[in-house]
This record gives sequence, C-alpha cells and structure tokens, in this order.
Amino acid sequence: MMSDPILERRSIRKYKEKNVPKELIDKLLEAACAAPSACNRRPVDLFAVTNTEKLEELSASGRFTKMKSPLIIVVVGNLSRALPLQLADYWIHDAAAASQNILIKATELGLGSCWCGVHPQTRMMAKVSEALGLSKNQIPFSIIKIGYPDESHEPHSGYDEKRVHFIE
Repeated sequence: MMSDPILERRSIRKYKEKNVPKELIDKLLEAACAAPSACNRRPVDLFAVTNTEKLEELSASGRFTKMKSPLIIVVVGNLSRALPLQLADYWIHDAAAASQNILIKATELGLGSCWCGVHPQTRMMAKVSEALGLSKNQIPFSIIKIGYPDESHEPHSGYDEKRVHFIE
C-alpha cells in the first residue's frame, strides 16, 4: 500500500531533541513556496527559526504554542504584495495553502508538525511580530512546530458523509 502524507499527517506535540537538517528545512520552505497564490501575488514571507532564544520566545507567544520543537516556521502575510482593495484579504488563503504544504511535506519527510494559528489573535500577533521584528506590512499567520516526532498517531481521513453534499 502506498503512503499518503495527507492522511498520515497528524498534529505532533512532542519532539525528539534532534535538529532538523538544513536540507530538509529547504524542502519544507520550497513546498510552502509551491502553494497556490491568488493572481500569483505571492504575499507570503517565511521565517525558519532554529535559534534557541527565538524558539522560546515564539513558544511563549500563545496558549497552544508551549511545546518545544527544534524548528519553527512562521508563515507571514506581507501586505505590500497583497492584492488591492477589497481583494487584500486573499493573502490569508495564500498563507493557509503555504502552511498546509509545509505540514504535508513534513510528514512526507518523516518529520512531525503542529499548526498553531496566530492570525487573527491580536495579542499573539503582536508578540510574534516583536519576536521576529516584523514591519507593519507583515502579519503573522501561523507558527508551525516541526521536528522528529516523539509520539505517533494513527492516520485518519476525517471524512464524514454528513458534511459532504453532492449536487448532480
């Protein structure tokens, strides 16, 4: 049976004390950049954090970000590249697609990951912005914890026929 990283992807909250090699970090970032983008504006900046102090600062930024991991990728919307006027919020879709690509690629590479939402929590957004020195045009969207998993969960699809509607 073939492996399916979409179904195998699970939120991992315990990681081994083992660094993620730069080659794998590059693959995660490449996967994020391969995500679809509205009108190809690419309004997403990525911050790969391995610095111990910054990892701790980012981990303390929110209620559900406390777990330790050797790598955090922060997905940030950059409004200077967003679509104009009423379409400006499409950056959120782009950031979500980039985040999902990181999660799936991490699973494919044998890494664990956990998506921690930042936007639209204003206090958490301010803490992450300060930790990363973001400009007023940069909005932190998600913190993704990544590392070698120290726990496992069974794959699942989450498919529920009651939530799927066919219009034929």
